[in-house]
Amino acid sequence: MADASHAEHPNSPGGTAAIDSVRNQVAQLIADPAENLSQADVSREANVNTSTLSRFLKSAYPGDNAEIATKLAKWLDTRRTRAASQGQLPTAPAFVDTTISRRVLAALGYAQMAGDIAVVYGGAGLGKTKATRRYAEQHSSVWLVEMTRSHGRLLGALERIAATLGLRGIAREPAKVQDKIHDRVEGTGGLLVIDEAQHLDNDALEAIRAIHDATGIGVVLIGNEVLYSRLTGGKRDAGFAQLFSRIGKRVRLTRASAADADAIADAWNVEDAEARELLRDIVAKPGALRGATKCLRLASVSSAAGARGITAQHLVHAWQELGGAE
Repeated sequence: MADASHAEHPNSPGGTAAIDSVRNQVAQLIADPAENLSQADVSREANVNTSTLSRFLKSAYPGDNAEIATKLAKWLDTRRTRAASQGQLPTAPAFVDTTISRRVLAALGYAQMAGDIAVVYGGAGLGKTKATRRYAEQHSSVWLVEMTRSHGRLLGALERIAATLGLRGIAREPAKVQDKIHDRVEGTGGLLVIDEAQHLDNDALEAIRAIHDATGIGVVLIGNEVLYSRLTGGKRDAGFAQLFSRIGKRVRLTRASAADADAIADAWNVEDAEARELLRDIVAKPGALRGATKCLRLASVSSAAGARGITAQHLVHAWQELGGAE
């Protein structure tokens, strides 16, 4: 393990020794299996060219070694500070069994079992993505693809799906990418989950519908109210007709319940009765379960006893710091 002290500035008196110290610390980190850190990781995180870093570590870099050492010293200090901060922050439960998560899991299970299309939609912060990740951890041949505005059009969406499937080196033509996707998923009995599907345009959604039709795999579209209104609104685009007619299950998520608040309190080991009651109020607000989790994490830092010692006062203060109240 590398020396935990801050690196001496490479341009300070005795700079050669400081450069050697930085070089040794970085080399020790890379060599330590417990760190799971590659030279490529260091290059990317420290913003040092890969070839330059390699030669610097071998004491064979002909350029300004002090400049490279300064960058690496800053990276070392940042890494230590981040590790110390993370050690003080509690880890949120990866998954909480709530009424909402059970509805999402049921939709995913149905779509994969029946080879059907399902739509799960509702406000942000209700735990849709976490429930989906939980399902993917427990079942085989499940591909979770998170879309962004940048992937909203046909080719971008197909390439995003292909990358998730591990497909590389395909010509950047929609038909060729889609053919490769079909070949990869056909016969798997798998499930393709499209998160943030409201970002997709008509052509991209139709391509996903075509993947389902051609291969028989299950498909779940997850998004906000905008997604479903596009599919079902009174002025629905005629282009959605084929997709809409194939939807076998629709799950609308609205607000988290008091039972969901209690489940989160249990997962965090919150014992104070007043704090648990306050959590019920918090999950009823926009952002719901995500907001409650952030609030609990921040409150537990203020509590000397961690999450178990959280009081209503801790929650109120955390909620104010998160902007939940003026």
